[in-house]
Amino acid sequence: MSEQSFPPQQQEPPGITSAMDPLPDHGESSYVGHDRLAGRRALITGGDSGIGRAVAIAYAREGADVAFTYLPEEKEDADATQALVEEAGRKAVPIEADLRESATCDRVVAEATEALGGLDILVNNAGFQMARSEELADLTDENLDRTLKTNLYAMFWMSRAAARQFGPGSCIINNSSIQAFDPSTTLLDYASTKAAINNATINLAAQLGPKGIRVNAVAPGPIWTPLQPATQTEEKVQKFGQETPLGRAGQPAEVAPAFVFLASESDASYVSGTVLGVTGGKGVF
Repeated sequence: MSEQSFPPQQQEPPGITSAMDPLPDHGESSYVGHDRLAGRRALITGGDSGIGRAVAIAYAREGADVAFTYLPEEKEDADATQALVEEAGRKAVPIEADLRESATCDRVVAEATEALGGLDILVNNAGFQMARSEELADLTDENLDRTLKTNLYAMFWMSRAAARQFGPGSCIINNSSIQAFDPSTTLLDYASTKAAINNATINLAAQLGPKGIRVNAVAPGPIWTPLQPATQTEEKVQKFGQETPLGRAGQPAEVAPAFVFLASESDASYVSGTVLGVTGGKGVF
């Protein structure tokens, strides 16, 4: 298989889908639902673009109503995701929120629960990275704080708030990363949060299992999302994904089915405490 390359490009964080070349595939034309999540109510953090948008599309086409968070700079992407969910005939609830404060996470869960009439599924997908230097000295306190709070603190805050709303049969799905298993020197802080998410996933599964709540994680490999041109150098973007055994980056649409499987009570009712890899051939062990 020939290696895939991308045109050189950069954006400012958090990045916008419409500025990407090529545009990512979120499953807009390909994902076909089979009512595996009929009547369920899901909240997806960072659901405006990338993996979050692909999961929102898949969940809606599987019969779920979907609330999702987005940053103010991502309003254009959020509008597109809302339209796609509504085109599937499901309710869409976009919630503008920066999840780096505990009170904001509590508000998001409360708004989603009220708007959807309850909550069954939480997808902790929102994430931040900054990979434009390999030097520890360049790891600023600001970026470290943003990465840890967005990726790790928010996962705990969102999960704590959602668990209060959950009944038996509900589930939490965390977005981990191949970086938890095979960290890059340019992603020191990001990779550390993903390793912690794996640990927390297993721990929460043990803690919430007696209440009938399943907790799992998906560990994507290199996936073509706005986060890449917004946080990587142009040289890294051009070669993005070429190091995988499949020789290319994945598309968000290729990750979403893993989130559907883990959310489905019919397919994954006995699956909890698991980290499911979607990595293009890289190992998650």
